[in-house]
Amino acid sequence: MFEDLKDLPPDGLLQLIKLYRDDSNPQKIDLGVGVYRDADGGTPVFRAVKKAEHRLHEVQDSKSYLGPEGDHEFVAALRPYIFGKNDGYGARLNGVQTPGGTGAVRLACETLASAGAKRVLLGTPSWPNHGPIIQATGMEPVLFDHADIKTQTLDFGALIDAMKAADKGDIVLLHGCCHNPTGIDYSADQWGEIASIVADRGLFPLIDLAYQGLGHGFEEDAEGLRKVIAAAPESMLAYSCDKNFGLYRERVGALYALSNTEAQAATLYSHLLSNARANWSMPPDHGAATVRVILSDDDFRAEWDAEVRDMRARLNRMRSALAEYQNVGDVDLAAVGRQNGLFSTLNLSKDQVMAMRGSHGIYMAASGRINVAGLNERNIPHFVEALRSIA
Repeated sequence: MFEDLKDLPPDGLLQLIKLYRDDSNPQKIDLGVGVYRDADGGTPVFRAVKKAEHRLHEVQDSKSYLGPEGDHEFVAALRPYIFGKNDGYGARLNGVQTPGGTGAVRLACETLASAGAKRVLLGTPSWPNHGPIIQATGMEPVLFDHADIKTQTLDFGALIDAMKAADKGDIVLLHGCCHNPTGIDYSADQWGEIASIVADRGLFPLIDLAYQGLGHGFEEDAEGLRKVIAAAPESMLAYSCDKNFGLYRERVGALYALSNTEAQAATLYSHLLSNARANWSMPPDHGAATVRVILSDDDFRAEWDAEVRDMRARLNRMRSALAEYQNVGDVDLAAVGRQNGLFSTLNLSKDQVMAMRGSHGIYMAASGRINVAGLNERNIPHFVEALRSIA
């Protein structure tokens, strides 16, 4: 059965975990794995999550299946954060719980492919799973340059050209905020231009929103995507609670789908449930239930919001601290201060990345992508000196 299978290369980021763990260098820095870290290098459980889990322990009376749609109240509780308190979409907008944002992207692509979609416009570099998911569901990724890493600038013209050359019904995949892996986002005016072209060309927006709240705030991080969704009669949005609730291992996500009419929405919803049933049958309960409890309690919600603000402030402090060093060789650290979220991709060759690892114990993706949360006031000088040594 398996004689013709060929070895596949190991996942580079997963390799970094072991390499970092086995490194005895006391100055080692982990900038690889994409989880939030506090100033001490930990990834703590949110205080609001702990309290919500305690309440669940007290009141939850069953571990029975949820159904393929997951937790209705969880999906409803997230909706105003994403689409606005009075989004006006009514029953045209439906949502289902998914196993993480990855599950949401997969469910979106499978459903779009089954509806006849053929092509997905995808800016590069992008989250490494985007391309494989698109291809695995039988669609073609149509690549364009999202950003120029050498100059640390957005290539907005490449997006506009790709959209204007696209056919009606083509999918355009957009990062809602805190672009992974570059941290380079669209401006408010650029979001408006994207919305206009989506409407004019009859394109279908698929928005991946994995870091809401970590850029400028919950409302600010949703302003652009709301313009695009308002301009398009149909769209989908994949959501992750990994980062902004710290629920990485619980796999908490949701997929929202907007249809032309309520009747079409009901039909589409039936297809979402059917595809979800075939993929994972029922989504896991605990993480989504925890989010639901937090968002339904004023005190828990306020504490969670404060914790996200603290995360965002720390990320921005690290970016500002790096930006003070301006340029180190060909690496524009000043640009890092203008970017958003967890990630930036530095202008480093693979050889330079390996030198940072081998000579200085600094671990990052081979692409030069760094997780800004791996930095703190104590290790930034070591990081910059390492950059200078390999420049």
